[in-house]
Amino acid sequence: MKVKNQILRALFLILSISLAISAVNAQTESTESSKSNPKQEVKKTNNNAQMSDIWYVIHNRRSVRSFKPDPIPDPKIKKIIDAARMAPTSGNQQPWKFLVIRDKKLINQMMEACVNESLSRYGANPSSETKEQYEQKVRKALSTGYFSAPVFIVVLTDNNSKYPDYNHWDGPLAAGYMMLAARALGYGTVFITDAISESVTKEVLQIPDNYTRVCITPLGVPVKWPATPPKKNLNEMISYDKL
Repeated sequence: MKVKNQILRALFLILSISLAISAVNAQTESTESSKSNPKQEVKKTNNNAQMSDIWYVIHNRRSVRSFKPDPIPDPKIKKIIDAARMAPTSGNQQPWKFLVIRDKKLINQMMEACVNESLSRYGANPSSETKEQYEQKVRKALSTGYFSAPVFIVVLTDNNSKYPDYNHWDGPLAAGYMMLAARALGYGTVFITDAISESVTKEVLQIPDNYTRVCITPLGVPVKWPATPPKKNLNEMISYDKL
């Protein structure tokens, strides 16, 4: 009986040593594998970077109103719109249409229509400046502002969608995704609803009546990223369980 116990203890000891050696070998192989295949570590690092980048993008998106003339490659425009395509939508109806304007002639026509719209309001707002001075001021503000962008994107919803009553929610969600994606790629945007009126875009761009405009945004490299405006304290906006 005593001999049998000694044999069992010896076997147990041998097994323990074997398991320990196997664990050390496995750890060594894993370390060597990481060294020989640095892509594994890079992939892990990139995932961590992506997780932090989303917060950078959210906190650094700005409304940009002056742009450099640098052209935007089509693949980047498509990537930005693809992000908008992934936005939440009622019943997955996806009622969006994204009209991309790159033709400088069309962009100039929109600007001229905006100038004319402003001039039509000149008489209703008496001023010490002449109409010619007023026009010059408006034209300069638009040409160095919104219309300095090389690209415009009109965000539209289809009135014939499956759930048209929900379009007014689906539309802004897509626009928000689009603007964040643009910022992630280094481009500025601004959510315009009145500075470039819907009637201007419908007339110049010949948008059919079955579409409703959500907004239009210039897209381009900012002359300068605007500073972050003052934001309310988060605690002012949060209530738990009861307002």
